Amino acid sequence: MKIIALQEGNYIADSNKEFKLITEKTNDPGLKMAIQPFVVITANDVILLDFGLGFVNNGIPFIHEVLRKNNIEPEQLTKVLVSHLHKDHIEGIGHFEDDNFIQNFPKATIYIQKREIDFALEQSNNPSYVLEILKELEKLPNVELLDADSGQITDEIFYEVSAGHTKFHQVFWIKADNEIVFYGADDLPQKVYLSMHVAYKTDFDGKRAMESRKKWEQQAREENWKVLLYHDMKTPVLEF
Repeated sequence: MKIIALQEGNYIADSNKEFKLITEKTNDPGLKMAIQPFVVITANDVILLDFGLGFVNNGIPFIHEVLRKNNIEPEQLTKVLVSHLHKDHIEGIGHFEDDNFIQNFPKATIYIQKREIDFALEQSNNPSYVLEILKELEKLPNVELLDADSGQITDEIFYEVSAGHTKFHQVFWIKADNEIVFYGADDLPQKVYLSMHVAYKTDFDGKRAMESRKKWEQQAREENWKVLLYHDMKTPVLEF
C-alpha cells in the first residue's frame, strides 16, 4: 500500500469553528491543528479518507490542488471514506455555484453513516456543521449510506462506529499487502492522545473515545498498524 498525507496546512480553530491558516504572524487564540486528509492506494482502489476543508481558489477546489501536488488526479479516486460530518472533514466534498451544488469527486463512491447524517442535521445551531452541505448528501447518486455498527466494504476495507467524537463517528481499517492501515479520525486525531488518557469534553462521548484509544493502541502494537493522524502537525503517519 501507498499512503499519502494531503497536507492542507496548519490552522487555528476559534470558538465559532472558523479555521485560520497559521503563519509566522499568527497569534490568535484557539486550537492548533493540521488538516490533512489521506490517500491510500492499493492494487484495487485509490481511497480518500475524509475531504478536508472546502476552500476554492479561482474556481479550483483546494483538495484538487493538494491531490495534484501529489501527482494524483481527482478522477483517479475510486472511494471516499467519511468518518463524520464536522466541517473540517466534509466541506471538501463540493461547493456551491449560485444555487447549484458541484461535487468535487462525482466518479468516486462515497461511504457515509446514514445515522451520522441524521444526527448532524439536528445540530442546526452547532457551528461545527454546514447544514447547506449536509442537506445535499443524501441526494448524491454516488453516496452509499452505511447503517450498521460495523462491516466490510470490500475485501480490504472495514469500518466500525466508534461513537466517541460524534454520536455515529466511524473509523476504518484498510488491510492489504500484509499491512494494516488504521484511520481513527477525530477519535484519534493526534499522537499525543495516546499518551494523555483524557476524556475530552468536546467529544460526544469522551469516555468511550478514551477507552477506544487504549484498545486501539494495544492492537496497533500487536499487529503493527500504520495509524493515520488527521490533525497531527508533526506526525501524519504513526507506525507501530
